[in-house]
Amino acid sequence: MERDILKTHQKALSINLHEQRYGTFAEIGAGQEVARWFFQVGGAAGTVAKSMSAYDMTFSDAIYGACERYVCEKRVVTMLEHEWSLLQERLGEARGDRTTFFVFADTVAARSYTRQNDCHGWLGVRFQTCPLAEPSQILLHVRMWDRENIAQQEALGVVGVNLIHAAFNYHQRPEVIVEALVDNLTTQRIEVDMLKFTGPAFATVDNRLMAVALVERSLTDAVFIGPSGVALAEDLLRKKPILLQRGCFRPFTLAHMDMIECARAQFSQEPSVQGKDFVFLPELPLNRMAIRGALDPADLIARTEMLTALGHTTMISKYSEYFRLSAFFQRFTQETVAFSMGMEELQSLFTENNYEALSGGILEALGRLFKSSVKLYLYPQRDPKTQVMITARNFQVAPNLRGLYEHLTSNRLLEPIAGYDEKVMTLHCDDLLSKIAAGDLSWTAAVPAPIADYIRSHKLYGIPQ
Repeated sequence: MERDILKTHQKALSINLHEQRYGTFAEIGAGQEVARWFFQVGGAAGTVAKSMSAYDMTFSDAIYGACERYVCEKRVVTMLEHEWSLLQERLGEARGDRTTFFVFADTVAARSYTRQNDCHGWLGVRFQTCPLAEPSQILLHVRMWDRENIAQQEALGVVGVNLIHAAFNYHQRPEVIVEALVDNLTTQRIEVDMLKFTGPAFATVDNRLMAVALVERSLTDAVFIGPSGVALAEDLLRKKPILLQRGCFRPFTLAHMDMIECARAQFSQEPSVQGKDFVFLPELPLNRMAIRGALDPADLIARTEMLTALGHTTMISKYSEYFRLSAFFQRFTQETVAFSMGMEELQSLFTENNYEALSGGILEALGRLFKSSVKLYLYPQRDPKTQVMITARNFQVAPNLRGLYEHLTSNRLLEPIAGYDEKVMTLHCDDLLSKIAAGDLSWTAAVPAPIADYIRSHKLYGIPQ
């Protein structure tokens, strides 16, 4: 559905001129950039009950309580709860029956004069959809990519106005809220990598689908969905070694499990990883999956649920190339990053035509991939025609790339996976899907038991009703 995109000042003014909307602004860090919009467009007396900035830590702790981290989800939720309670206490009886109250809060670390800090923030709005209604809430985490402090402040102000305006005007269409968050901005300035909807206005909203929407609409490059729901990359990856396996996992098979278990065993024995708590991630690459046809968000969530049943947190990304994945992880950790892959994936990695968009071609791609502590674990594959086992040691590359390949293997940047189970290597997802649809129950022996249970209970992949 088409929608008119208002300018930021038009959005702020429309809220100011609405007779029912009235609330509080509480902002920590980067100034009072959101409240400023409502004051400068005029008519703020009809909207702003209070505007404050507890910038000093001592003052902030005195109001909201002490905390270990000031820029975090817990802090912004505490701010919303405290200010909402005050708003109801002081104004609820006097005007609650004719006012839709709201509280906006943010806690932000913008560009510093003294250090090159991580520029990010948490924003939230708690609001009523009508007078006397129970409140609903939207939280989001943003990263600010402008190089100057003043530009980051300006972008933050626009996002805040977008959030408040969208909450009131699009709460019945949460997918539009996702788009509206970056109205009058570009994703080169602001990244939204976390979004949470709660409350009666969003009773039917699946936050996992909203996370996928962030990737689909390019508000972020990757999101993470695990047993506890949507997870923030910073919380999951910070200063940890990472092992990732890319795939469609439709469905997840014993071959996938074998590759994962073997790669995990080898990764844990790496000198740089031994004794450390590392993160394993199955990854679903949207860009590659879209090549096979239109993406079905429900099907995508089903795959994450099956992976969750095995205890995994799934990464959903828009990355096609591994060197971009590597660069993403370097934002959060300097520890070793490893990718486990099969021979077909390795063949794609060493296909020069895949890098025509790069001025340096395959050399640039592999240079960017391996420029830090990155390595690949390679799972063998039996050639269906010759029945020869193709491994990292007998894998054939173009003659002009042989020296490069040998350099990578001799330095253990490419390493064969050991201890694999030959009995499960021939299991292919397409074959299993055909068996499921045909009612051939032999497919159940090719997947882990929790996966078989999930497929049967949810009647997936054309399983007979």
